[in-house]
Amino acid sequence: QSLLATAKLNGLEPLAWLTATLERLPTWPNGRIDELLPLNSTTAS
Repeated sequence: QSLLATAKLNGLEPLAWLTATLERLPTWPNGRIDELLPLNSTTAS
């Protein structure tokens, strides 16, 4: 819930951010996982 609230506070549409993140996660490099957080996300809302 806090990740969705953070996404919203950062101007992202929470469901769009979550969907994009879950789609990217299986192939995303472990060393760059922090880039998927809503504070750093470049996912369009």
